[in-house]
Amino acid sequence: MDTYRDAWGTVVAALIRLTGDFHLAEDVAQDAFAAALEQWPEHGAPNSPRAWLIKVAQHKAINILRRRSRFEGACDDLEARWTTPPIERDGTAIDDDRLRLIFTCCHPALAREAQVALTLRTLCGLTTEEIARAFMVPLPTMAQRLVRAKHKISAAGVPYEVPSPAQRPERLEAVMAVLYLLFNEGYAATHGAELIRAELCTEAIRLCSLVRQLMGQHAPAELSGLLALMLLHDARRETRTTVEGDVVLLEDQDRSRWNHPQIERALPLVEEGLLAGPTPYALQAAIAALHARAPSSAQTDWPQIAALYARLEEVTDAPLVALNRAVAVSMFEGAAAGLALIEAIHSRGFLDGNHLLHAARAALLRKLGRHAECVQAYTKALALATNDTEKRFLKRQLDGEK
Repeated sequence: MDTYRDAWGTVVAALIRLTGDFHLAEDVAQDAFAAALEQWPEHGAPNSPRAWLIKVAQHKAINILRRRSRFEGACDDLEARWTTPPIERDGTAIDDDRLRLIFTCCHPALAREAQVALTLRTLCGLTTEEIARAFMVPLPTMAQRLVRAKHKISAAGVPYEVPSPAQRPERLEAVMAVLYLLFNEGYAATHGAELIRAELCTEAIRLCSLVRQLMGQHAPAELSGLLALMLLHDARRETRTTVEGDVVLLEDQDRSRWNHPQIERALPLVEEGLLAGPTPYALQAAIAALHARAPSSAQTDWPQIAALYARLEEVTDAPLVALNRAVAVSMFEGAAAGLALIEAIHSRGFLDGNHLLHAARAALLRKLGRHAECVQAYTKALALATNDTEKRFLKRQLDGEK
């Protein structure tokens, strides 16, 4: 499973470059992983698992194309492309299949949701079911959306490359959205046994840095804000869970173990990000910076954080942002004030299916001594949670109230 998570995006991206066919690339990649499951337990894993997987998948792709007699000519081209060096643009060699894949998936011919869904499937290896849950749509709907997106890329003849400087700005907003979702899936995995998928966080940061470098002096300030946001959140990674894998709340984390060099790298980027104005990434980065600078939760500038969340809510009109503002308000105005804001969100029907609202509500009800309501709220949060680590945390909180 670890190899799958680490290698899927690299293998599929390389195979899409090789074959120019999303469906074929995914099919032969899956075959290669199946071959690994059969052979590695008996013969041992190779020194370079990714290279092994790509090579096996490459041979499978070539064999499939050779069996299709009308593609004999394309087969020679396939092998030629495998050895062709990366094209240079503006004097810079772009030799990163995953970066090419992101820009390809974010082509303006596709709708935004299709761009994001296709990248999560091909680059991150999320299953169609996981993506459907993330978008809160039925599985058949998401499956059809992915199929249509792949067909549209093929029919439109979208080149598998990093676009020219003139074409980059029109895709950059979608690219940033994809990188943000990629990071978030790593930072708080929506499903599975682990809370954190570190390899996704690392990959999102690497790709964001690469995009920023690629844009050069034309990189928008918001891109700096996005990179800062990722770096600041990721700096807390080692303290967010115990050795046993249990959740550690922000106020209980050992701040001396935060990645302070990474925080120092991020702080100037926060300032750069704010030059673009109160954009969503810049505002979130500013909030994360206030947490990073605070010696403890008690010494955090909660009024300023609440004010930034209020501004972010104006920009995004997102109920989850309103929930975060309510929690921040509770930290300096008290549990009753925070709970009143959460009840207002809940009364409008927002986030009723999100475990975070009910968990936050339960925590404030506990502080107010309203134990029966607290138990009900934790029970609902536990029923809605889909990540095993969060479920264990909520179960402990619930048991403590009974």
